[in-house]
Amino acid sequence: MSKFVEIKPEELNKNTFQIIGKDWTLITAQKDNKVNTMTASWGGFGVMWGKNVAHIVLRPQRYTKEFVDNSSTFSLSFLDKSFKDKLTYLGTVSGRDEDKVTKSNLTVEHSDATPYFEEANLVVICKKLYAQEFKPEFFVETDLDEKWYPDKDYHTLYIAEIQKVLIKE
Repeated sequence: MSKFVEIKPEELNKNTFQIIGKDWTLITAQKDNKVNTMTASWGGFGVMWGKNVAHIVLRPQRYTKEFVDNSSTFSLSFLDKSFKDKLTYLGTVSGRDEDKVTKSNLTVEHSDATPYFEEANLVVICKKLYAQEFKPEFFVETDLDEKWYPDKDYHTLYIAEIQKVLIKE
């Protein structure tokens, strides 16, 4: 079993365009002793309100949104390319329909009360600071609204303080 070591967020030297946009991440939260996760390829890291933050977006129909909304924390788990099939599965099957976490054969661990996956090589533990639904009237580039929201199922943006960064030894 691999061990994680904690590093400061400033020590993270990964290309976020690669690890989020190309390799994907698992957004994971817990509600009523149940863990749910989903694959995401949108989001990022930065600085806001003097804090190191992550930002994610969730559509209203995603089951994981209920878990993120009902918890003060969530995790971002980054797995290597050998897990791409599992990431695809976790991004296309709803946890409402089946226990996809169990079926994925990934191992749920916890950092305090926040679930993440043992198989990850990088884990970011996040505490929610802000949540707001996108609204059509705020798109400066209106083509984005037309392209990405034809069904008007606008994402909710979450900004969360990075509380812990764990990397595999």
